[in-house]
Amino acid sequence: MKTLSHGVVPASRLVTGKHPAWLRQWSRFASRTKLRDMSPEAVSRARLVALDCLGAILAGRTEPEVQQAARRLGKSFKARKSGSPALEAFLDGTAGTMLEIDEGNQYARGHPGIHVFPALMASARLRDVSGAAFLRALILGYEIGARIGMASKLRVTMHPHGTWGVVGAALGVAALNRAGPGRMLSTINVASSLGLTTSRRTMLEGATIRNSYAGFSNMLGLMAWELAEAGFTGEADGVGSVYGGIAAENWEPAVMTEALGTRWEVARNYFKRHAACRYTHGAIDALMEITRQHGKPLQPDAIRAIRVETYVWAAQLDHPAPDNMLAAKFSLPFGLATTIVNGAATLDAFRDAARADETTRALARRVEVQEDPSLTAMLPGLRPARVTVTLTSGESLVAEVRTNRGDTEDPYSADDVIAKFREIADPLLGPRRAEAVVTQALALETLPSTRAFLTLGEALS
Repeated sequence: MKTLSHGVVPASRLVTGKHPAWLRQWSRFASRTKLRDMSPEAVSRARLVALDCLGAILAGRTEPEVQQAARRLGKSFKARKSGSPALEAFLDGTAGTMLEIDEGNQYARGHPGIHVFPALMASARLRDVSGAAFLRALILGYEIGARIGMASKLRVTMHPHGTWGVVGAALGVAALNRAGPGRMLSTINVASSLGLTTSRRTMLEGATIRNSYAGFSNMLGLMAWELAEAGFTGEADGVGSVYGGIAAENWEPAVMTEALGTRWEVARNYFKRHAACRYTHGAIDALMEITRQHGKPLQPDAIRAIRVETYVWAAQLDHPAPDNMLAAKFSLPFGLATTIVNGAATLDAFRDAARADETTRALARRVEVQEDPSLTAMLPGLRPARVTVTLTSGESLVAEVRTNRGDTEDPYSADDVIAKFREIADPLLGPRRAEAVVTQALALETLPSTRAFLTLGEALS
């Protein structure tokens, strides 16, 4: 790390008694931990996280706003004609959250993977990086981001995207650059104060600027590494300051090192098959169970009313007439109605044509959502929902779930995650190219270079 007037600062001088114990421990841990030190479950899950993130990015790149932003900012996805890795990281991070299909972590209360993966892709394109190095960096970046989310309680008015993900991206890039303890510590502190002042209302109102938050995390994380290398410094305990009283409350630094190296947060992640906010997934799963018990698809004109009882965060998603696709993905009434009309909560089930369907709109108006405090008390380990469908015949159909499909307690299989990727990628890359991406992702740690893997995921048909 160079300064303007004093040349190179020895890494040893960057680690002092001013820094909290957890930060010193984390910096040593992140610099010294090898892929072989990580659990087989973490490595296996991280491969799928890489594949899932890439699928979400590929799908999001086709959205009009992302295409327009890329053109206006001077970037071509096909030709990769951007001189700025930071811009690449921003656009891919934004694309990856456009459609609400990226993986997440219930304990962190956010989406660590998509806050790290695009920054690593942009950084890995600068030079030859092995698959093992890439996977190690992804796991470490995921780990620190998730743990900050676990160790703090973001203010209820803030959206988690674009906050602690900056630190995750920065540490992942530092790991990719083989940073030592001092460089790790400096990068973490520089990144800690670069998070956005996000608003939770964006998701409730369908304000699509929310989709850029993860893009900024990746861009700022990549920049944090470069700024730290250029000589910029952060405060001694930047994470503690920001997440102990500025952006969040109830900072518990002990969580940062609890079972560090033995419990891996990426191994406790979730994957999504419903293309909507995860807060809606429990109710959609319960609805699908009702359909299974009913023995045949539910007919909209045979439904008098639907009642959803769920936890507090999900109960907020009660708008029956969303104005755009993002708002529809954060609406329980619309999510249930479109699932009934379209048979599943697919990508197309939230697009303009689906939202304009009068049968769906009328059914959404017959959905009532309310909080059940006893279900709220089950957070964060469980995400419960109870759904009651009352038919015009007077019959009531009821189902309750405690977890979402895809959660650690009820995980999707690797085949499920691969099938999701193929559904997205086959039309965009072609079946043979998509299959090649899957093959390389599942053997990522054995690849001598990630160039082919990253290149395969570039061209759109």
